[in-house]
Amino acid sequence: MDTVEFREYCLTKPKVTEGTPFGETVLVFKVAGKMFALMSLDEVPATANLKCDPDLALDLRDRYEQVRPGYHMNKKHWNTVEIEGGIPEAELRKMIDHSYDLVVQSLPRASRAKIPHVAAPRRPVAAKRRGQC
Repeated sequence: MDTVEFREYCLTKPKVTEGTPFGETVLVFKVAGKMFALMSLDEVPATANLKCDPDLALDLRDRYEQVRPGYHMNKKHWNTVEIEGGIPEAELRKMIDHSYDLVVQSLPRASRAKIPHVAAPRRPVAAKRRGQC
């Protein structure tokens, strides 16, 4: 996967916007105003920061030398990934999907409901107590 394919894949996600709030060399992808990916346009090799579950983040860092703690981000929740560094494309797509899904699931229910194909999790219905006055 190259930077063009990375960008195009991020933009296929529902309700994604892109911008350059940190300057023209960093492309930021957001869903409902929350970042899920940042891609550096002037890094060689090309890199992107992706949100990640802390346990999975450690596992990915162990499996791939191209995955490091997130540069300028919370190192527990973000990874910096070399886009063209040899990670299989399917695995890189899974990382992008995971990052997007983490951000979507952290959104308020009303915001999640506006995103196609994302069901708001149901809250358990409290059992009614019987036989009490």
